[in-house]
Amino acid sequence: MPPRSNPTARQVRLGTELRRLREAAGLKARDAAAFLNSTSGQMSHVELGIAAISPERVRRLAAYYACMDDALIEALVVMATDRTRGWWEEYRGVLSQVNLDVAEAEYHARYMRDIVITRIPGLLQTPDYARAVFAYMNPGLPEREVDAKVEFRMRRRTAVDGDDPVPYEAIIHEIALRLRVSDREVSRAQLRQILDLVEQGHATVRVIPIDQDGFAGSGASMMYAGGPIPQLDTVLRDSPAGVGFIDAEAQLNRLRTLIHRVEEASLDPMASRDFIHRLAKEI
Repeated sequence: MPPRSNPTARQVRLGTELRRLREAAGLKARDAAAFLNSTSGQMSHVELGIAAISPERVRRLAAYYACMDDALIEALVVMATDRTRGWWEEYRGVLSQVNLDVAEAEYHARYMRDIVITRIPGLLQTPDYARAVFAYMNPGLPEREVDAKVEFRMRRRTAVDGDDPVPYEAIIHEIALRLRVSDREVSRAQLRQILDLVEQGHATVRVIPIDQDGFAGSGASMMYAGGPIPQLDTVLRDSPAGVGFIDAEAQLNRLRTLIHRVEEASLDPMASRDFIHRLAKEI
């Protein structure tokens, strides 16, 4: 099978986890390659996510690396077996790979938590709100490309309100709720949609009031996607260079702590719902 030219974030993650197991065992790539009767180059491709690996070889490598974590091994086997071609594949060549990776991460997540400070989470946005954001951030973008971005964002919502939704919680700062990315009517409709999704049980929303003391988390925005086991959790964070996927254990632990601190600064779900109700009447 030829090497992949554009491995997905999930394929890269499988290779990363196999490399971590190898390094924990104190072995070189050439040692693993010799064990599988392969080459160092092929092993490197596997660990970069460029080349596929069979479930049988995942199990053999885990045994060679003396990995005793059965839950992790089984999760990696599932990743190696996965041949899912989700709805996002329809947008390959239309949108960037990172957009497809985000949708794939949401599809495979066991639960998701969003923290946003200045913008409504993508999974809660209305089409008009999303269009205003894309048009503002990409001035001059052809209308058909804006349409594709909006359509893609709306289809991502199936992760939380589709046939097989995952538990989803968003912690939203009051600033994000008040900012008018378009006009008053779009803002009202956006707040009503958040309330509708909450009342339908598709989302849990917590609000951080602007007058909350002791909140210094202006840079805390992230989307936390829970994996089948904690070692396979993933955090998605925006940066000037684009969306970054974080999966190193030390960083995940730090971000879990940050989420807990941000949650402590937020209102409980019922008080948050009432807060959004009042704000919708004010706008």
